[in-house]
Amino acid sequence: MAAGLSFAITTKPIRWFHAPHLITKPVGLLSSLPHHRNVLRTQKNSRFAVCFVVEEKKQNPQIETIPEEGSDGVKDAQILMPPHVAEKLARRRSERFTYLVAAVMSSFGITSMAIMAVYYRFYWQMEGEEVPLSEMFGTFSLSVGAAVGMEFWARWAHKALWHASLWHMHESHHRPREGPFELNDVFAIINAVPAIALLSYGFFNKGLFPGLCFGAGLGITVFGMAYMFVHDGLVHRRFPVGPIANVPYFRRVAAAHQLHHSDKFNGVPYGLFLGPKEVEEVGGMEELEKEIKRRTKTYKGS
Repeated sequence: MAAGLSFAITTKPIRWFHAPHLITKPVGLLSSLPHHRNVLRTQKNSRFAVCFVVEEKKQNPQIETIPEEGSDGVKDAQILMPPHVAEKLARRRSERFTYLVAAVMSSFGITSMAIMAVYYRFYWQMEGEEVPLSEMFGTFSLSVGAAVGMEFWARWAHKALWHASLWHMHESHHRPREGPFELNDVFAIINAVPAIALLSYGFFNKGLFPGLCFGAGLGITVFGMAYMFVHDGLVHRRFPVGPIANVPYFRRVAAAHQLHHSDKFNGVPYGLFLGPKEVEEVGGMEELEKEIKRRTKTYKGS
């Protein structure tokens, strides 16, 4: 806070009055003047007016450096912003970096373990024996089927469980997130439990049924990784996804899921990868196209 002091001088208006006793007998050149005259007398009373001017001292804005994506690489642009905005952006970047580290580590770890498990399982089974073609075909077929089936399972669970009896956990995903993680992330761990169990059983046992279990666990794992990159990375931008954002169909998936959060069609779509199909079934293609254009414009401007 700062205070300023100022003053002003005010003057009374001029007064006229008649004073004949102040007039002397005219002589010489003054003989032409009348015997009585009006004398102008000015009285000035100086007054001092003290004013206190109180003004709020504004905080100096901070210069924040924000990276901008350009065709020739990453350029730094400096803009002025209030301290609280700069602090919010810094916290958001920290949260994104934390989640990015967790996503990369988990993705790299799960991917490497899955590849090693597939390799050693079939290498171990084919050692000194005939190639189990039926088992290999069953494993890879069920892995694809499990990945596709997880989309339908996620759609049903999203509507029947997460938006119903488990809303107290899923609600954190529909509110502004405080920190790099949210309570809704627990569902990813819950889905990882059967995947790990199926992979373990199929890895340490021979036969067609263990091979099918191994394929199911592998399919769940693949779906989980794809869901993380598209849902958490592309849709909610919890970490950068690179060229994934340029895939046209993934843009439609992201826009459809954004409609789910806007609640324009009573929560539809509840699925992720088949979300555009759900929106089409409820007659929301016009809104979907608008959302695609909005997200494309926002992504290019960020």
